Amino acid sequence: MTILHELLDERGVLLIDGAMGTELFARGLESGGAPELWNVEHPDRVTAVHADYVAAGSDIILTNSFGGTGFRLKLHQLDDRVVELNEAAARVARAAADAADRRVLVAGSMGPTGELLEPMGSLTMDTCAAAFAEQAKGLDAGGADVLWIETMSHLDEIAGAIAGARSVSDLPICATLSYDTAGRTMMGVTGADAVTRLAELGADAVGANCGNNLADTEAALAEMRATNPDILLISKANAGMPEWHGADLHYSGSPEVMAAHADRQRAAGIQMIGACCGSSPAHLAMMRQVLDGDIDAPEVEFEVAVKRQVAKPRERRGARRRGGPAGASF
Repeated sequence: MTILHELLDERGVLLIDGAMGTELFARGLESGGAPELWNVEHPDRVTAVHADYVAAGSDIILTNSFGGTGFRLKLHQLDDRVVELNEAAARVARAAADAADRRVLVAGSMGPTGELLEPMGSLTMDTCAAAFAEQAKGLDAGGADVLWIETMSHLDEIAGAIAGARSVSDLPICATLSYDTAGRTMMGVTGADAVTRLAELGADAVGANCGNNLADTEAALAEMRATNPDILLISKANAGMPEWHGADLHYSGSPEVMAAHADRQRAAGIQMIGACCGSSPAHLAMMRQVLDGDIDAPEVEFEVAVKRQVAKPRERRGARRRGGPAGASF
C-alpha cells in the first residue's frame, strides 16, 4: 500500500491542485522565463501559489518543475542545475504542505523532454531514462512524496521516465497522458493502451491531464476504468476549451464547469481529481465543496465533443492495425 492508498482510505477521494504557470505569471514571471528558476530566485512566490491551492482544499500539490529535465532547462542555459532546481521545487512545495493543518502530499512534477525517441528522433531510451533519473534525484532529495510524470503523449517516453525514476528513488509513481486528438494522444495512444502498458510498468496510478477538452479527457478515463477496474486513476483536465480574446488566451471552464466535471469524474470511479491549464484556486475551492458535499454539483451544460462508445481493448487495437489514426508528430 502506497501513501496514496493511505490517504484515499482516509478521505475517499483526493483533490489535486490546479495550474501553476498562470499563477506565476500573475506574480511577475515574464513570458519566456524559466519557471523552475523561481524556485531559487523567488521561492516565497512559488510557495504562495502552493499555499493558495492548499487553502482551496487540495490534498496533493505538484511541484514547480514541469520543465525540469536537462533537455528543457537547456533552453534557458540551466541544464547544469537540474538537481538543484528540482530539489528546490520540492522544498518550496514541502514548506506549503507542512504548514497545512492536515496531511498534504507533494508530487514531483516531471513533464516531457520535448524530444522524439528513436526512430522518429535521436533520443535513445537510455538517454531518456538518464534525464528523468537526474530530475527524480532532485525531487526526492527535496522531500517529494510522489513522482508525477505528466502531460505525456508517448508510452515509451513514460517507460523511460519510470525506469529512470526507479533507478534513483523508491517513491510511488503516477503517470498521466494528454488526450487531444479524437480521444487519443498526439502519438495515437488510447486510454486502454495507456492503462494496460502503465500497469505492466508498475505505475501506482495513471490517468489523463491537460488535453483539448473535458469530453476527451473524460472519455479516455472511462476507457481506462473499463479496461482496468482496480488501478488508481487520475483526472486533471484543463478548465474547458482555450479561447483567444485578442492577444490573450482564456479558458471557457468556470469554477462551476470544473466542479460539475469533478462530480462526474467521481461518479465514474476516478479517485484523484484536479485541474490543469486555465484553472485557479477558485476553481479548486468549488471542486472541493462539491466533492465534500457542502454544495450540490452546479447544473451546467456539458457538450460531448466526441461521441463514441468505449470499445473493448482488443477491438481498439484491431482498429489501429487496420489503418486507424496513429497520432501525429510534434
